[in-house]
Amino acid sequence: MAAVQGLAAPARVKVGVCGSPDNFEKAVAAGFEYYEPSAAVVSGLGEAQYAAFRDRVLSSKIRCECFNGLIRTDKVVGPEVDLARVSEYLERTLSRCKELGATIAVWGSASSRNVPDGFSRDQAWSQIKIFLGQAGEIARRKGIVIAIEPLRKQESNIINTGAEALRLVNEVHHPQVQMIIDYYHMRVENEDPEILKTAREHIVHLHFANPNGRKWPKSEAEDPVYGRFFELVKSTGFAGGLSIEGSGTFEADAEASLAFFRKELS
Repeated sequence: MAAVQGLAAPARVKVGVCGSPDNFEKAVAAGFEYYEPSAAVVSGLGEAQYAAFRDRVLSSKIRCECFNGLIRTDKVVGPEVDLARVSEYLERTLSRCKELGATIAVWGSASSRNVPDGFSRDQAWSQIKIFLGQAGEIARRKGIVIAIEPLRKQESNIINTGAEALRLVNEVHHPQVQMIIDYYHMRVENEDPEILKTAREHIVHLHFANPNGRKWPKSEAEDPVYGRFFELVKSTGFAGGLSIEGSGTFEADAEASLAFFRKELS
């Protein structure tokens, strides 16, 4: 991998950042290796807006290799699921993601999967499996992997840990359906970082934020589990992307945050 300003080389883990299309150029200038916008946001751009963003991305030295926020308005759980509409949305959305350089689309999207009050959790789990099977087939045609994201209970009432995501990956058993670990959610849920080892064959992406305030990380002193987490990232041979997802600005935080990752991943 070629050296990128602000990052150590050689590096097995690529460091990116989540953000809106408007901040793409800031990520390039700061030295990030890829950008991670919301799939739903990019899908909602008008044709002219999308074409302008696409041209900005394709004329730059980095790509939108990963997308988060896969689904914003549709439901995949509950009594009013319309998977035909969801599939139509995914066809269009993942085509745009692929054109911008994506290999991974992260499915956190709590609003799409939260189990309604009184609704059977077993049925919800079955609905999620059916959705992921269909999404996996669409993703396969696009050359993209759907990555399940565990979310803290404050956001989602199902799939809150890496262990649950791993169970789902194994039950769906589709090569285009894998998982991510988000450090922030992992720490809020007090999950053992050993999940990185347990699920290493299926973890294709990482998100990261300082759990104290969900901020861009800058120092190993911020959280006592940082060290163990990065030891496991390196010892398991993870070679995907790690995206900062939290509050911060390129102007105030990018240099220090990149230096933090350079040190922890070296």
